[in-house]
Amino acid sequence: MKKTVLVFGLISGAIITGMMLYMANLCYTNPEFESNDVVGYALMIAAFSFIFVGIKTYRDRHNGGYITFGKAFLSGLYISLIAAGMYVVVWLFDYYLFMPDYIDKYSQHVMYMAKIEGATEQELSAKAAEMASFADMYESPVAVVLITFSEVFPIALFISLVSAAILRRKEVTEDNKKQKK
Repeated sequence: MKKTVLVFGLISGAIITGMMLYMANLCYTNPEFESNDVVGYALMIAAFSFIFVGIKTYRDRHNGGYITFGKAFLSGLYISLIAAGMYVVVWLFDYYLFMPDYIDKYSQHVMYMAKIEGATEQELSAKAAEMASFADMYESPVAVVLITFSEVFPIALFISLVSAAILRRKEVTEDNKKQKK
C-alpha cells in the first residue's frame, strides 16, 4: 500500500501544486486578473481524482480485487495527506521566498473583484477590514499552514470517502454465499 499511496499522492500533489503556483502567480503579477472559482474547483477535483485511481489500483493489483471501506478510506486519506502536505510545503516556500508581499497583492485582487461586482462603498470598506484581518492572521506561520491546508484537504477528504464507498468490495467466501441464501 505504501508505494501506491506515495505514487498517487505525489501525482495528485503535483497537479494541485502546479495549479496553485499558476493561479498565485497570476494574482501576484496582475491583481486585476479575473479568477474563475469553478475552474479552480474543477482542477482540484481532477487532481484529487487520483485518490480514486490510487484506491482502485491498490484494490485490483495488490489486494486481490477486494477492499473494505475502512482500508479504502485509509488509502484515500493517506493519498490526501500527501497531496495536501505537498501543497502546503510548496506554498510555504513560494510565499516566504518569492512572494512575501502576496497578501498585499491578494488584497488588491479581492478589492478589484468586489468593485467589478458592484460593491457599495460600505461593502468595500467592510471587505477592506476583512482583508486587513486576514493579513494579520497571515503573520503567523502556523496560521499560514492551517489556512493553506484547509483550502484543499476537505475536498480531498470528501473524495476519499466517496471513493471508498464506491470501490469497497468484500471477498466472496463460502460463508458469505451461505448467508446470502
